[in-house]
Amino acid sequence: MRITVSHTRSKAEMMKYVDRSFDEISKGDPGLPVRLVMKEKSWDGSVLTFAFSAKMGIMSTPIKGTVEVTDHDITIDADLGMLNRLVPEQTARDLFTNRIKGFLN
Repeated sequence: MRITVSHTRSKAEMMKYVDRSFDEISKGDPGLPVRLVMKEKSWDGSVLTFAFSAKMGIMSTPIKGTVEVTDHDITIDADLGMLNRLVPEQTARDLFTNRIKGFLN
């Protein structure tokens, strides 16, 4: 899954936002049937590499990818693993896009 969202904020501000968002995601969202457990989160310049374990009941699947922050947009590349079979890609895409756009407004 690839998502690109434009922004007008500073690159540094967006990197802080992305970092905080990943911390919040791992705390859980009562509206989601999936619990995400952070396995890896590291920055290399303006690219965040991440890995989660998505848990739903007794099932668990890895989610991994990158988030690149530029002066004008944020690009998320994520492999949803088996979660893609349980949650439609468009639903996941909308969740990420709405979260980012919510911050920008």
